[in-house]
Amino acid sequence: MSAAGSTSGPPPGRLVARALLLGDRIDTVGLERSDALFTTPLAFRSGSGFVALFRYGAAVLVGLTPIEEDEVLRGLRHRIVKPFVKPEEEIAAIELAPEREEQIPPGGPITLRALPPERLLVIADALAKSVALARDEHEVASVFDTIEPFARRLADRGRAPGARRSILRVIGNALLVQHRVSGRVAVEEKPDVLWDRPDLERLYARLEDEYELKERAGALSAKLAVIGDTATAMTDLIHTERSLRLEAIIVLLIVVEVLVTFYQLATGKG
Repeated sequence: MSAAGSTSGPPPGRLVARALLLGDRIDTVGLERSDALFTTPLAFRSGSGFVALFRYGAAVLVGLTPIEEDEVLRGLRHRIVKPFVKPEEEIAAIELAPEREEQIPPGGPITLRALPPERLLVIADALAKSVALARDEHEVASVFDTIEPFARRLADRGRAPGARRSILRVIGNALLVQHRVSGRVAVEEKPDVLWDRPDLERLYARLEDEYELKERAGALSAKLAVIGDTATAMTDLIHTERSLRLEAIIVLLIVVEVLVTFYQLATGKG
């Protein structure tokens, strides 16, 4: 991680920080700038505000006007891998109050005494992780909504519900979501800027608590484990039913062969 440029923050007052999860990934290769404030993630001034781009698909825009936001997003359009039709969004207010204690009240503005780029980057990191978690939570919830009817019918009927192809489709969707969510973002990792600025650990810890990053990541991991176990159980069930059908066919063939043998013996054709 490297820093450059002025350490002065955006103009005093109240700023809006807007985090957007634009797609599966943002290709930042070739976006290096001489005026970059940080390189991991890439962060720079844009117009009247601050922009941070995260490779896992999140962009955080702080203090930009609507026109400036549109300009940044338009410039990123061709660098977004598998863009989402409806990007996930998280908005936070940042208030500059030099005379007040720094605090992050539940649901209230993030109150800071100063707004150097390092503080903005810590805020951007927390917002980017939160918006990525929100997307993952929605995807996992949709898989649970799909799996639940299958599990209910299995409990009611005592056998695999629906056609084999539909079950395989559910398993495929579950595994895709599990793979996509597991590899998107490591929420437990702290931002690189904390290596150079350990004094910002407290701010990050407060943001981590406010957005419940660890708790949400833990709940998501538990749900992914359930999805994995369910997919395995469904696969085993399909294999079991297929084995039973094969065994039934073999038994039927043996019975037919025995009957044919008895018929031949009885008619003297053996």
